[in-house]
Amino acid sequence: RLIQLVHYRVNELGDIQTEDPVHAGLTPFGADVVRACNRRGIIVDVAHATYDVTRQAAKIATRPLVLSHTLLTDSPRRHTRAITREHALAVADTGGVIGVVPFPNAFPTLQDYTEGIARMVDAVGVNHVGIGGDLAGIRGAPPYRRFEQFRLLVPMLRIRGFGSEEAAKVAGGNFMRVFAAVASPA
Repeated sequence: RLIQLVHYRVNELGDIQTEDPVHAGLTPFGADVVRACNRRGIIVDVAHATYDVTRQAAKIATRPLVLSHTLLTDSPRRHTRAITREHALAVADTGGVIGVVPFPNAFPTLQDYTEGIARMVDAVGVNHVGIGGDLAGIRGAPPYRRFEQFRLLVPMLRIRGFGSEEAAKVAGGNFMRVFAAVASPA
């Protein structure tokens, strides 16, 4: 039970990162959808949404948001899928989680990918970071190709200095916490 508000086209709910804004963020209808999802226990995913959409959705959300697949950048380019720390904090401040996606141009190896996860943790805290999927939508050779390779990530996070509880949060625990919080009665 998850809805991604926008994808690769500006729609009736809001603007996307990879096109020029049309709505100045979330539309009134998009705000209604966020409220309805919160009432019905449906997770709102702001992946592909502009910072304005994410910030506006976070302002009205009564449940944690998810940004299922992205990566952190210090210097955003126009029409990028990467997000700034401020964008990530808008999700984290709802109690939500940001999934770091294994884009091969940013993370050619699993070691690079765990560095990207660590950067996101440094930006928003370990309680708000997870593993981003979207493997079918990635061009090139991501650092992991199959979900069975997830088992390699936890030891690499441990080597990087994450404790076992922290690695477990990143490896799925944070997403499970958000799913439970959204699905529970209001």
